[in-house]
Amino acid sequence: MSQVGSAPAPTWFVLKITFLLLAFCFTAMLSLAFFSSDFMIIAHVLLLVTIGTVLFVLLSRFLAETGLVPVEQQMEEMGIHKIEATEKDKGN
Repeated sequence: MSQVGSAPAPTWFVLKITFLLLAFCFTAMLSLAFFSSDFMIIAHVLLLVTIGTVLFVLLSRFLAETGLVPVEQQMEEMGIHKIEATEKDKGN
């Protein structure tokens, strides 16, 4: 996975934290489902856990394939330059 400098991109860091909190919530839901002893609730929570896990794995693989691109490079590829943005702000 391509990273800018030595620190990971802030967006990827926030995604990791979000998925970690989601896993914590799913763990709590699964424990409550087991205590209720209702098979349908357990099945639904297991389905949610599976969907969340697949989403995280697919997102991780996608970012590993494409890499993280700095904002400056994205702006340059789209034809937006910092000088044009500052001139536009001064003109308004």
